[in-house]
Amino acid sequence: MRSGRTNNPSFKRTIRIAGAAALALATVTGGPALAASPAAAPAVHQDVTRATLKNGLRVVIVRDPLAPVVTTEMNYLAGSDEVPQGFPGTAHAVEHMMFRGSPGLNKDQIAALAANMGGQFNADTTEGVTQYFFTVPVQDLGIALHIHALRMRGVDMQQAQWAKERGAIEQEVSRDMSNPTFKFYTQLRDRMFKGSPYAHTPLGTRDSFNKTTAAALKKFHDTWYAPNNAILVIAGDVDPQTTLKEVRSMFSAIPRKQLPTRPDFKFQPVQAHTIQLPSDLPYGLALISYRMPSLRAKDYATALVLSQAMGSKRGKLFEMGLSGKALYGGFSGDFLPHSGLAYAEGVFPRGGKSDGVLQTMQAIMADTAANGIPADLVEAAKRRAIADLEYQKNSVSGLANAWSQALAFADAQSPDSVKAAIEAVTPAQVDALAKQVFNPDHAITAILTPQDSGKPVSSKGFGGAENFGGQPNGPVTLPSWARAQFATLPQPQSAIHPTAFTLPNGLRVIVQPEKVSKTVEVFGRVKTNQDMQAAKGHEGVADVLDDMFSFGTTHLNRLQFQAALDAISAHESAGKQFSLAVPVASFEKGVQLLADNELNPAMPAQAFAIMQKREAAQTAGLLKSPDFLNTMSLNKALLPAGDPELRYPTVQSIGALTLADIKSYYTQTYRPDMTTIVVIGDVTPEQAKQVIGQAFGGWKATGPKPETDYPAVPLNASGSQFNTPAATAVQDSVMMAQQVGITDHSEARYALNVGNTVLSGGFYAARLTRDLREKRGLVYTVGSGLDLDQNRGRYRVYFGSDPDKVAEAHDLIVRDMKQMQDAPVTADELHQAKGMLLRQLPLSEASFGSIAGQLLKLSLENKPLDSNLIAAQHYRSLTAPQVQAAFRQYIRPDAFVTAVKGPAPKGG
Repeated sequence: MRSGRTNNPSFKRTIRIAGAAALALATVTGGPALAASPAAAPAVHQDVTRATLKNGLRVVIVRDPLAPVVTTEMNYLAGSDEVPQGFPGTAHAVEHMMFRGSPGLNKDQIAALAANMGGQFNADTTEGVTQYFFTVPVQDLGIALHIHALRMRGVDMQQAQWAKERGAIEQEVSRDMSNPTFKFYTQLRDRMFKGSPYAHTPLGTRDSFNKTTAAALKKFHDTWYAPNNAILVIAGDVDPQTTLKEVRSMFSAIPRKQLPTRPDFKFQPVQAHTIQLPSDLPYGLALISYRMPSLRAKDYATALVLSQAMGSKRGKLFEMGLSGKALYGGFSGDFLPHSGLAYAEGVFPRGGKSDGVLQTMQAIMADTAANGIPADLVEAAKRRAIADLEYQKNSVSGLANAWSQALAFADAQSPDSVKAAIEAVTPAQVDALAKQVFNPDHAITAILTPQDSGKPVSSKGFGGAENFGGQPNGPVTLPSWARAQFATLPQPQSAIHPTAFTLPNGLRVIVQPEKVSKTVEVFGRVKTNQDMQAAKGHEGVADVLDDMFSFGTTHLNRLQFQAALDAISAHESAGKQFSLAVPVASFEKGVQLLADNELNPAMPAQAFAIMQKREAAQTAGLLKSPDFLNTMSLNKALLPAGDPELRYPTVQSIGALTLADIKSYYTQTYRPDMTTIVVIGDVTPEQAKQVIGQAFGGWKATGPKPETDYPAVPLNASGSQFNTPAATAVQDSVMMAQQVGITDHSEARYALNVGNTVLSGGFYAARLTRDLREKRGLVYTVGSGLDLDQNRGRYRVYFGSDPDKVAEAHDLIVRDMKQMQDAPVTADELHQAKGMLLRQLPLSEASFGSIAGQLLKLSLENKPLDSNLIAAQHYRSLTAPQVQAAFRQYIRPDAFVTAVKGPAPKGG
């Protein structure tokens, strides 16, 4: 459950704005105001079926045969805009309470149903829309619709339940307020939109939640949660008419409501202001923010093109990071229903001054306002924005979200309703909007300056002996309409049937044809590991090498190369992980450009000097950051001295590198026989073989294959604890980890995965979430999982909590681990965990990216491409005693090393 769908600036590796609720920089592809059809009869256009029920519920069904999967998104047209004065998080709190039950469906049943369907469900609260979504196997669509319908009818709001959920939502607030960029964002909103509902974020505050009552939350639900104030989007491999009939049967009887008047949006002029904030980030951040047109404005398409053109890799802001004027630079737009925001971004080194970066950014923005944007960048941005509409089809959930964004947020007819408007945008219109928006008298500037927090300090521990009592929850009785659906386990099945072949040079190619869009995506990975392959004293060589791919090829300089990509509306990246997304008509040209970048990087000497200096500067900041100090202290406690995983770059090791070192490392580690390429899209295996073979077939490797896997290590000693201060954090981020005696080829991993699903899979259906969040409100999120590779394994549990709640949460986790060893999981828990893991197989095949990710992983681990099907068969046959035995043999509850980043824990 989230407060706002957000997206962070694309800073690479450690140079990233941290946290899910940082700057709300999502660029939504919607359109100008186009009224939805009020007709009750369904309207069918290609694979889209629309209808409006008599009670006002709008329904859109988009058929997408990518996988036997369907996503449902219920969009209520109410969010933080509609909350009572002084209670900014009301809509967000209602979203949370929707998971604690409705008449006819209690919280345990919701949790069990969601887990049984595969566990891919969530919700988010934005300014004017609250969304609830499920991604489920197509046979479970009816169950998801039942849940949506019952929750539309009503919600259980008991003060005792709100008291517990308030603890969880307050932990979410603490998490986000520990993020320096979110702190900036709250101040920015207050100044940018003072006097309007946008002056506060959808998150809410701890003070307001402490004053909120369950009755107030129920009133908000009963006022705004109505069929005539909702849009239901269904996308997936469904029969539209059958699905629409099912929707009518479940929702038609829900009465419409008289809706209140919505708030006015009267924005005051923005006054120039500078925000100064301390930060725990490993770098400094300078931002210049501007108010932009809204999603529903007549000039939205112009604003979208402007934003994309300003963020171009051929633009002056991006160039800052390649010329030495900044560590990184860029531009992002965030379009809301009634207004918008834009950010020019510049990153400077920890310990450095922001003045130079800020002055460069100000000069770029002033020049753009005065002289406009080059016409070819505008045309490239237009083409890319239109092509992106087609790329949206390559993910079932992404397609559903695109339709929700268009209808609910942009008040448009479809995701591509803005297409004609984009095509009509002219450079003159973009220049005019830039002149209007990029006015320094109405800009809000922010400087986030890193500060030292302190080194990790060992601690005595967290209680350790507290007896909480209690046993795992008893069985949940499912509603009558759902029992049969989950009475038996589904048979494992996969919708992907890839073709694999190996080129004469050892390069493995995997092809999965898909017809859902007129695009092709290419994903590649070189199996390389600088901890194992870099010479002593050359730590950081792979990082500098990664930077060098941004400077074009030996055939095309940086600007020429990017112009060639822009000409075919392609997205491309090169390095040890490389990718391409391209319209099918330009597949061959796109692969040629990708191969040229991957195999013939320019590596100019001047660029090397700049990138070397940049890596050294960001490494200097990283080594002092709480994140790095915490992670390294954790690894040192888990691994033997001298282990290669403990290697890390230093300013000295990066400074000692030469361009010859970079080129030598490239030649040594980038080998076709250590590489896999996955091709997915509107292409045949024969076409892919010809195109990939022509572009990559000349790539050669010499000498024996290098060793890239870390060696085996002994188990860590008994548990220990330490705290890494983080000066600006108000919440503790806690990681509990231990080395385990299994690898990614061990048979025991199947039993441990099933047991781990009992512990943390399926939200409230999981033991850890029930015990730490539902029952006690100690955390917002808690999770656990195995990290396995060829020769070593690690088990970890992570959560975020206030300092005075860390000890209790820690000890509850240890107790739950011991319970896994002391008694077999219940029959219901085992059945549910198996069902969840089996249903996750088709769910993992519902996007090009997820399909490619698993195929790449399996190929580089030298496993059969149907290993997930094999695993599913193992899951079906496991017994509760086998799960218990695996936890007894491999998990040591008292051997967790506990790393706490943030304020020193209290109590215990």
